[in-house]
Amino acid sequence: MPVEHLADIAKQLAAVPLDPGVYLWKNESGAVLYVGKARQLRSRMRQYTALADERAMIPRLMARVASFEYIVTSNEHESLVLEKNLIIQYNPPFNVDLKDDKSYPFIALTMGDVFPAIKYTREKPVATTCYFGPYTDAGAARLMLDTARRIVPICSAKCVEWKRMSAWLAAHPEDRTPAFKVPATVKPCFDSHVGLGPGICTGACTPQEYAFNVKQVARFLSGHHRVFIQAIEDEMHEAAAELDFEHAARAKSRLEAIAAVRDKQHVVVAPTLNADVIGFWREETIAGAHVFSVREGAVMLSNEFVLDKGLDIADGELTSQFLLRYYEQATSIPREVVIAARPEDAVELEEWLSGKLQSKRGAKVRLVVAVRGERHELLEMAERNAKHTLLRYKVRTRYDDERINRAMLELESALALPKAPMRIECFDISTIHGAHSVASMVVFTTGSPDKAQYRRFKIRMDEGEANDVAMMREVLARRYAAQRMADSRFGSKPDLLIVDGGKPQLTAALAELAQLGIEDIPVAGLAKRDEELFVTWNDGSPVVLPSGSAALYLVKQVRDEAHRFAITFHRDLRGKAMTVSILDDVEGLGPKRKKALLKTFGSVKRLRAASLQELAAVPGLPRAVAEELFAILRHEE
Repeated sequence: MPVEHLADIAKQLAAVPLDPGVYLWKNESGAVLYVGKARQLRSRMRQYTALADERAMIPRLMARVASFEYIVTSNEHESLVLEKNLIIQYNPPFNVDLKDDKSYPFIALTMGDVFPAIKYTREKPVATTCYFGPYTDAGAARLMLDTARRIVPICSAKCVEWKRMSAWLAAHPEDRTPAFKVPATVKPCFDSHVGLGPGICTGACTPQEYAFNVKQVARFLSGHHRVFIQAIEDEMHEAAAELDFEHAARAKSRLEAIAAVRDKQHVVVAPTLNADVIGFWREETIAGAHVFSVREGAVMLSNEFVLDKGLDIADGELTSQFLLRYYEQATSIPREVVIAARPEDAVELEEWLSGKLQSKRGAKVRLVVAVRGERHELLEMAERNAKHTLLRYKVRTRYDDERINRAMLELESALALPKAPMRIECFDISTIHGAHSVASMVVFTTGSPDKAQYRRFKIRMDEGEANDVAMMREVLARRYAAQRMADSRFGSKPDLLIVDGGKPQLTAALAELAQLGIEDIPVAGLAKRDEELFVTWNDGSPVVLPSGSAALYLVKQVRDEAHRFAITFHRDLRGKAMTVSILDDVEGLGPKRKKALLKTFGSVKRLRAASLQELAAVPGLPRAVAEELFAILRHEE
């Protein structure tokens, strides 16, 4: 990035105040790239121009920034709310957003009506309606609505008679009671016949009684079930004592409805726990989020979301922006929100959530970082579910296929390859001061690991010579020798060869291939620092793939797999060498008996884990030798 570009923006920041507020970074066309908030605007924005912010996205963001805008607020709480609204308004590419940004279903109570009704809806929020949710499982939302009506009778917004009465009351605002005369020909609606409605259409329920029912339904939908269980049990016992068995049977049916809902929910050890537990699972390009709404020790609601930012965003910022988006819609606010990382603006978030809680007793909402106990166990379960949320989304949308295709095209363009790299080979060296040195070769075919093509090499250089560059040349000379290139077991010629390392490894690879007479294999050296790719045609300057891009994700996946494969082989060789040296110390254990041991157990790991009885059962191994070997192995452990 040109220094002058940042210097010009830094000069402009001198006029920015140190007040709290919100800042907007914009590109040349004036489109908003990123929205952020700050306790001190000038200090925070200068961190961007100085590249002092350690977030991976900052260099990529500032390379595109041409101007900025800021809005001063009275306090940090105002800046939090304003930031949330501006993100929703502009949907900036560098802010976290919901990947599947659809309308989620809610259960709603139409509180603006004289007789509020219950409904399942995806409508945009209406000020006079009370919403419960959101639900990402439409079936769970409908089940909860039906159960609520079985527990406490309330009108449905779909009921024809309720619509008729609401229309009449709306047309006669001077009479806000149901005291108007119902024609004798009007019959009770079906819901009132089966006990789901209180019968306001026939005047069987007073406004006061109906208002009480509405409050009870709201409590049930908020997750407070225990009070209903106790009250209905008392009602059932009283009815039975008075020999009103029909009433008792209806009460029992309501208890069974509550039990059916609770039986499907995970029960927590502490029945007093009321919290939302939010777990994330992150990949390079996307992230999954899973929310458990725990009320009275049970998970009453389980919601899942997919976010369009992965590891590009810091944990705290991802958490903060998700909380803002989720609780902007949610109506059931708990006293605790359990998370894995506390964001920088935690205090402002707690104030904002406490304001939405609107507790008459002044209760506050706390953000809790769980490190142990049942909260931590729930958090781990939420994180596991977030992982599966992401997996389901990727399968449903064929996300991996699209990402791989995009990665191929991006790599072809960024590295100026003659064609898309359908076959990629990557080499890595693993050694400790030249001892037990090995190399790995991993192969990715059409963007996926092709493990049948993986190969391992033992370095033939003298022990103790820790020269990674020379080792790389040796391995490439063996892999791309004429007889190996003609061997079908090694597969076809790669479209891209990646060596783990920077310029020295790249130079060594090119020199070795030139010596072998191979000039048509594109080669790149991948440096661990900043994930830079070195290529021959770029005048020594590295190619930096955009952070969060599909191409960078693929290259890092290839490199990490090569590293893992090399490390595994290196550890295996080192373990075998240590075991062989141990076997040399056992008196009476010669070459034949060593061979019998390794043949019986198959691996060094199984030999180390063997019991005395298993060792003694090896053919040709005396009991005394088995006992000494067992003692030495246990001592070494």
